[in-house]
Amino acid sequence: MISPKQKLSKSRRDKRRAQTWKIAMPNLVKCSKCRALMQSHRVCKECGSYDRREILKTAQ
Repeated sequence: MISPKQKLSKSRRDKRRAQTWKIAMPNLVKCSKCRALMQSHRVCKECGSYDRREILKTAQ
């Protein structure tokens, strides 16, 4: 069975584990139709369009 060659300190172990808990901001792009900020590859919440096609009917 594989065993570690040297002991890892608790701080070194915890530094490595802490990287998975970081929260990244979502990448925002401008809507091609109304220029509002939105997440890429998703329907725009402002105008209801995706790739310049109307997907959702919005009450305006």
